[in-house]
Formats: sequence, structure tokens, C-alpha cells
Amino acid sequence: MKKLHLFIFRSYTGPLIMTFFIAMFILVMQFMWRYVDDLVGKGLEWTVLMELLFYASLQVVPMALPLAILLASLMTFGNLGENYELTALKSAGVSLPRIMMPLIVLTMAISGMAYAFSNNVLPVANLKLVSILHGIRETRLELDIKERVFYQGVDDFSIKVEKKDRETNMLREVMIYDHRDRQAANSNVTLADSGKLQVSEDKKHLLLTLYDGVRYDERVALEAGNKRQQQKKDSWMYRTDVFKEQIGIIQLQGFDFSKTDENLFRGGDRMKNLKQISHDLDSLRQERQVYIASVEDRSSHLHFNRMREPRGERLSVIDSAVVTNADSAFNTLDGGRQLMVIQNAIRSARDHKQTIDDQMRFIEREDDRIRKHQMEYHRKFTLSFACLIFFFIGAPLGAIIRKGGLGMPVVISIFFFVVYYIIDTMGTKFARDGVWFVYQGMWLSSAVLLPIGAFLTYKSATDSALLNADAYYSNMQKLKEFIFKRKKDHI
Repeated sequence: MKKLHLFIFRSYTGPLIMTFFIAMFILVMQFMWRYVDDLVGKGLEWTVLMELLFYASLQVVPMALPLAILLASLMTFGNLGENYELTALKSAGVSLPRIMMPLIVLTMAISGMAYAFSNNVLPVANLKLVSILHGIRETRLELDIKERVFYQGVDDFSIKVEKKDRETNMLREVMIYDHRDRQAANSNVTLADSGKLQVSEDKKHLLLTLYDGVRYDERVALEAGNKRQQQKKDSWMYRTDVFKEQIGIIQLQGFDFSKTDENLFRGGDRMKNLKQISHDLDSLRQERQVYIASVEDRSSHLHFNRMREPRGERLSVIDSAVVTNADSAFNTLDGGRQLMVIQNAIRSARDHKQTIDDQMRFIEREDDRIRKHQMEYHRKFTLSFACLIFFFIGAPLGAIIRKGGLGMPVVISIFFFVVYYIIDTMGTKFARDGVWFVYQGMWLSSAVLLPIGAFLTYKSATDSALLNADAYYSNMQKLKEFIFKRKKDHI
């Protein structure tokens, strides 16, 4: 039996590793396509891109691993069935559960590692990935000045060139507007016959060398004592500078990549392990209870405004504990005081409603945070369970259909994975929106697929002709003959 188990183990590990990396590659490419607009044109170094790909690969493991297990188990047992190796083993008295035993042990070990990965590695990967993506989004596009178009990517400057020489990197007919003077944004203009634009190695400064040009500086001096600050003719000042060569240094901000501080994202639910989630859930529930107590106290409190007599004397305070009939007390007042009481009551009710609505928004926010933390708590276990479920779907299904390779197994795997993903997405949305309990939404996909796995395992262990085309054709023929015979007897 050791040789048999070793043979089954070797037949399974090869497809598992191959399909895992194929699924990882496809999912990472889908991730890159999703964020391609944030990456293109930023001039990012290859080390940043490699770090981004590494953490993105870790993030897609929860999707790639169950899919790889499903596809590998289908391929393995499909190949064994197609080559009649399963038939030979069963004829020798070895049952299918016994053949599957080494792979069951291996899948349970993989499930345990998947739990450890979800609890310890994935939160760190999510934190690193979010920090890098935020830094990339904050990074500006590389300096790319187009011909005959004003470029405003540099703060406080507008640059326009008539023509660019790609070979010599020279700019022709350069026009630069300096907007640093907020009171007269277009008062400083520089025109040059040619120029050269270079960015320093640290991407913190822009070196602009201009040749054969002129600089116009028009400043408006505002009269100091005039409140209206009217402009006068004699307050206009002009200055013209002609130069053969001029070098300008412009400070750049935001063109160099810098990773965002990770502490800004540590409070996210996906950046925590089970211990941290449990601790924060207790804190969130306590905060929610404080808001609820405040709402209850506000709702149960009745405030009656004191009104003054026309002479300036106070009316006695109407106490709800003493007055048994509010209508009788209200009817003792004259018309003006009744109107005042009604207006004060409406104003007080509106104030209380506004305060209670504000408190309810805080409670809803806390409920949303609690649900997200609970969802992440359950997600630590759903990945491990999904690995087991997909194995018990793929292995018996491969033994039933008896088709190996990457043809039929890929189609069936994609079908089951799409079904799992749709159900899981629906359950997650219901849990996040509070329509269902969190555990119901997070375990919905597992609850749907678990009976399917148990059913397929039972049918495969009992040599059922569940997906045998010949069996279905034979049954259809029998049904056709039965119907034809009944019609003939009826005639």
C-alpha cells in the first residue's frame, strides 16, 4: 500500500503545483489589468513593480489555491480512470476512499497551512499592498511635454513648446508662464528660441536651460492705504530681460515614488489576524453600547421648557410624575401660551430627533465596522474549508467522468469555481449589508457545495453511472421503448 499511496501522491502533486501557478498567473494578470491606469506613466523602478507583484501574488492565493486543488484532483483521478488504473485497483479490492486516503491527508495539511497563511501572512500582505498602491496613486505621471500644448504638470508653471527634437532632446520655441504671483498670475512670461529640459536623478528638481530668449515681468503695485486697492497708471511696472543662456531650477513634488505610511491602514479589518480582530470586536461593541445608552437616555428624557408670566414671574414646572392628564394642564392655558407651548414642543422634538438621528448614524457606522470584522474572522476559516470541499468534488468527479488532461477538467473546474464565486459574492454582500447574519453569508457557498461534494463522493464510491453517457443513452432507449409500447397497446 505504501507504493500505491506514493504513486497516487506523485500523480497528484505535479498537476497541483502546475495548476496553482497557472491560476496565480491568471489572477495576478487580472489584478495588474485592474490597476494598469495607476501604473502606466509613473516611471516606477523595477524593484517597486516586483514588490507590488509579490504582494499581489500573496493576495490572490485564497482564490488560486481552491481552484488548483479542484483542477488537480479532477486531472489526477480523470487520468487514472482514463488509463483504467482505477479499474485495476478496484478489481484488486482497493476501494476509492482507500485510494483517496493519502490525498485526503495531504489536502487536510494544505488546509491547515491555508488557515495559517490567512491568519498570519495575508494580513501583512494586504497592508503592504495597500501601502504601495496608495503611494503609486499619489505619484504623478512622468514629465511628458507635448508639442503645441500647455503642460501644467509642474506646480505654478505652464510650459509650451512648438517642436521637440527626439534625438537631441532639444525644445524649440519655448513659452513659460510663471504663476507663482497669485495676485497677477500671468504677469511673468519667458520666451526662448530653444531649450533643454532635464530632471535630476532624485526627481526632486527640474533643470531648464534656455537659449536666446527674453523674459517679461509685469508687476502690479497696489496702493497701500486704499481699502479698495484701485490700480493706478503710475503703479504699473515693466521689466524686460534679454539673455543668451539661462538655467532655471524648479522644485518638483510628487514625481518620485514613496510608500505611504502603513500605520494609516492598520485599522482596516483585512490587515488583522484573529487575535487582533477579536480584541477590536470587543472594543467596537463597547463603543456601540455607549451610543445605544446615549440614545436610550435621550429618548427617555422629557424636557419641558419654563415659560415666563407676562409680569416676569416663572410658571411652575410641569412634572410628568405629578400631572396625570397633560391635556387638562394644557387646556388651562390661554391661546397665546398654548401656541407657545406647541412651538416649544415642536422645537424640542426636532432637536431631540436630530440628536437621535446623529447617534443612530454613529451606531450604523459601528454596526458596519463590526460586520466587516466578523466577516474577516469567518474568512480565515472559509479558505481552509473550501480546499477540502473542492477536493471532495474534484476527486470523485474525476473518477466518474474518467477524462484527464486539461480539456474536460478545466471546463468542469471553471464551472464549479464560477458557481462558488457567485454564491460567495452574493453571501458576502448579504452579510456586509446586514441582510443576513454574518456567519450565514460567509458560509453560504460552503453550505451549498458541501452536499454536492458528499453526493459525488458517495456516487463515486458506489460506482454509480452518474455521468456515464452510455448509461443515460440506455435509459433513454428503455424509456422510448416503454412509451412506444404503451401507445401501441392503447391503439
